[in-house]
Amino acid sequence: MKHRYLAGLGIASVLALSMGLPSAAQAAEANLDCKLRFSLTGWAAIYKRAEGHGVVTCENGKSMRVNIRAKGGGLTVGKSHIDNGTGRFTDVHSIEDVLGTYAQGEASIGAVKSGTAQVLTKGTVSLALAGAGEGVDIGISFGGFTISRAGKSK
Repeated sequence: MKHRYLAGLGIASVLALSMGLPSAAQAAEANLDCKLRFSLTGWAAIYKRAEGHGVVTCENGKSMRVNIRAKGGGLTVGKSHIDNGTGRFTDVHSIEDVLGTYAQGEASIGAVKSGTAQVLTKGTVSLALAGAGEGVDIGISFGGFTISRAGKSK
């Protein structure tokens, strides 16, 4: 009886380890360096909305044109425009990992020339954004920042 228990425990251990190996291998591969260059125009009056476009490029030579939409709400008012914004993704396996909706929270104040720096998350993937532009913006907001492949419908 004791031998069956040990054999079963051994088999379960081997299975658990073998199931863990792909995850460890995938985690090791999740270091693809991908960057975003974007432009974004938005407005806010309690409800915040911004739209734009950009290009994601990865160190493996792949690139993808993307559309960007940011929606949310909060205590915010303003209008802004960002040109030549940049972003850097972390924990990416392939370029498709950058697509989706990232959680966004922001506190901002700016007049005429303004800037932004944010870190957004979507599961294990993070996106650090930076950009400068023009506009007036004041408040606290929350919502989602969605990146989709350009040319696809909403």
